[in-house]
Amino acid sequence: MDGKCLCGAITVRTPDKKNIDACHCGMCRRWGGGPALGVACGSEVQIDGVDKLKVYKSSEWAERAFCGECGTHLFYRLLATNKYFVPAGLFQNEIEFEFKEQIFIDVKPGYYEFANQTLNMTEAEVFAKFASSENIEGT
Repeated sequence: MDGKCLCGAITVRTPDKKNIDACHCGMCRRWGGGPALGVACGSEVQIDGVDKLKVYKSSEWAERAFCGECGTHLFYRLLATNKYFVPAGLFQNEIEFEFKEQIFIDVKPGYYEFANQTLNMTEAEVFAKFASSENIEGT
């Protein structure tokens, strides 16, 4: 899949994926103004225009990146596994995504709700699933 930031300075190429997940954690909501709608792209992600890339280490286990020119959010990356989660909106070429999972559902504010039927995981369930393999704790 091919995606790009608003100004086109940075492009992202990832393996083809079909699933979108939503993260309702406080950090994702602060980062983007609402839940993060992302695609788990694995570790085989190619980024061109890295001279414009700005990276912020948002926790001990992950970093977030954005375009230094236009500010577009480009990825959330787990440091231990090098797995990228890329905002679904970067991919504008009519991909038929399927909304599969919502995480941190227990900290989602009450002012929005998705109608889709998804797998829903609480904060504790997310950390129980990933903490042992990726060495993450807390939000």
